[in-house]
Amino acid sequence: MGKILFIFNLIYLTLIAIIYCTKKKQNTEDNKLYKIILITSIIGLIIDMLQYIAIEKAYPIIIIKGLNKLFLIYVIIWITIFAQYILNIGNKKQTKEQLDRIKIISLCFIIILLLLPVNAQMMNNQGIYIYGLSVDLCHVVSIGYILIMFLIMIKDIYILQENELKKYIPLFLYAILTSISLITQVKVPYLLLTTSVHTFVTVVTFFFIENPDIELIEQLEIAKEQADRANEAKTDFLSSMSHEIRTPLNAIVGFSDCLENAKTIEEAKNNAKDIVKASDTLLEIVNGILDISKIEAGKVGIVNTPYSSKEFFTSIAKEIEPKIKEKGIEFTYYIANDLPKTLYGDDTNLKKIMMNILKNAYKYTKTGFIRYEVNCINIKDICKLIITVEDSGKGIKKEEMDGLFTKFERQKEDKNTTIEGTGLGLAISKELIELMGGRIIVHSTYKEGSKFTIIVNQKIQAENQKNITIQKEIDLSKVKILIVDDNKLNLKVATKLLERLNAKEITCIESGFECIEKMKQKEVYDLILLDDMMPEMSGVETLKKLKKISGFKIPVVMLTANAIHGMREKYLYDGFDDYISKPIQKDQLVQVLSSILKEKIEVEKSTKEKSQQEENQKDSLQEKKEISPKEFLKLKGVDIDQALELLGDMNLYKDTVKDFIEELEQKWKRIIEYKEKGNMKDYAIEVHSLKSDAKYLGLTKLAEIAYDHELKSKEEDKNYIHDHWEELEKEKHQSIEILHSYLALDQEDTK
Repeated sequence: MGKILFIFNLIYLTLIAIIYCTKKKQNTEDNKLYKIILITSIIGLIIDMLQYIAIEKAYPIIIIKGLNKLFLIYVIIWITIFAQYILNIGNKKQTKEQLDRIKIISLCFIIILLLLPVNAQMMNNQGIYIYGLSVDLCHVVSIGYILIMFLIMIKDIYILQENELKKYIPLFLYAILTSISLITQVKVPYLLLTTSVHTFVTVVTFFFIENPDIELIEQLEIAKEQADRANEAKTDFLSSMSHEIRTPLNAIVGFSDCLENAKTIEEAKNNAKDIVKASDTLLEIVNGILDISKIEAGKVGIVNTPYSSKEFFTSIAKEIEPKIKEKGIEFTYYIANDLPKTLYGDDTNLKKIMMNILKNAYKYTKTGFIRYEVNCINIKDICKLIITVEDSGKGIKKEEMDGLFTKFERQKEDKNTTIEGTGLGLAISKELIELMGGRIIVHSTYKEGSKFTIIVNQKIQAENQKNITIQKEIDLSKVKILIVDDNKLNLKVATKLLERLNAKEITCIESGFECIEKMKQKEVYDLILLDDMMPEMSGVETLKKLKKISGFKIPVVMLTANAIHGMREKYLYDGFDDYISKPIQKDQLVQVLSSILKEKIEVEKSTKEKSQQEENQKDSLQEKKEISPKEFLKLKGVDIDQALELLGDMNLYKDTVKDFIEELEQKWKRIIEYKEKGNMKDYAIEVHSLKSDAKYLGLTKLAEIAYDHELKSKEEDKNYIHDHWEELEKEKHQSIEILHSYLALDQEDTK
């Protein structure tokens, strides 16, 4: 009977070990301890089997006693490891000292056990009877550990979760079975059940330590529920968007038709104003969707710059005030007197956050007030901004507070109302605030109002840094500049912008090879403006070769359309002195050049008032005509305002248009050639150039399509290029038609 029981236990434990080892599991402390328990149990069964055979075959007494001692040592080791496992359930962070203490105590017991006598004999060929002081010590140790484990369990029972309490079931079983085993052995001495108890407890523990299949199913069910909720929220969001987008679109279409049929200039102007207002609404919706998409993709970064704090927060109040007062709501604001004059932070995203919160208050407040306050706590060089927006609006229900900042979700009662907006504003604000290391707190009482509090740290601009002024104009008459760009239109635009800054000596070349050759010939320049994406040799590769030329110390500024977050840092790491993004903005160009060439230039302190007056005069003259070339471009969807910010005035814009049309024919031939040959590398360079040109001229849609082609060609996605070729070609033809019509209208206007 004994042999059969041993064999059965060994087979069963081996099967459990195989199942356990083949199951995928986490590398937790519970799993590590259980693995040791499993191995120890199998070793104990083998020892028990060996001592049974040794007594049955009448081996020498020294071997029998040695096996007896070895078996008792196994019992102490097993109970020690099992105790560690139980202790780990309640105390997940056992220290090394605690574990070492348990091991030392058990080691002392083993040493004592080796010194105490033990005897064993076969009882009527039915089983082994082991007795002596060593056996008594094992019983005492087992009972002692059981009591300690129960005390730990009672201590931690109130802080454990239900699934953790279940793990104590093997302890109860071990205590009960050990008691039964001891009582049974008193009555039937040869019936040794120790290994059977250990086997049973080890097997039971397996089912409580983990069940990967059930856990996986539960995780899948949770994931499915989350996905269903997300899909439902997105469905509601898309339904809302169809309404939100359709409203301004209908207004744009309707007022455009009215504009086309307007009988007087005044009527046309009013219709145009309504179109602009609807366009702004549509742009706000689209920007919200794009912002949340960028945040989810991790493409939004925090860009810190110095800004005038009081002017910044006051401008926000002034911008939103007319809209709020138009609704008949009382609007007040307060800017703390101790607010530092200049702060260093991401004012662009901070403004976006504040406008979202203020617009949210405006939307949900029909009567009453909106209060906007900016307070601060200044500690050393850190200003802790505390910005609050309080309103007497509809408030938020307690059960809906948790979903307030959730993407694609709005309050339930808003879904079928005329409340405008996407519901993304608060989600965007929270994400941006957290990116800036701040937090947003909401207190709200339903039907009484809400209070949003934003807390964010901004660095106080040091006194010695306050003298860093934003230059408006510089004099480049004494500066010699080399521009390197494979795009002729880019060269012309950069040249004309520099000429507006009084630059006299400008050299333009179209490749990195020419630049390197000029440096080898020891030609002297004060500055090199270097494009990155050029065929055969990029700007970064060109700079590396320039650095190897003996005596080369000319400042090199990267001039590129790679204007995504982090690119400036990358180019500075590559060795460039600074970075200017395309389309080139005059203010950025002036700032970079004034920083790098401060010893070579004379900074003019005059403002843009004179040029602004001239521009206003031109606009007033154009208003006397029925439609000006500038208005024509706006009506055709050209972002002429952005183009003029880059190019300065309509004369430079007209010259740039002529250059663009003249060069586009050859550029387009190259684009078609590279597309047909599958030369994605050069194709990317050409559409990148097209994108840059289009941005200068305000051809936003053409620039966006070209940008998509650039990205896909860099990924060698020829299928995308083929499938979307017609879209690019069509937009190119439409853009050319618009520009030709503009030039014709401008010629008539000049006459």
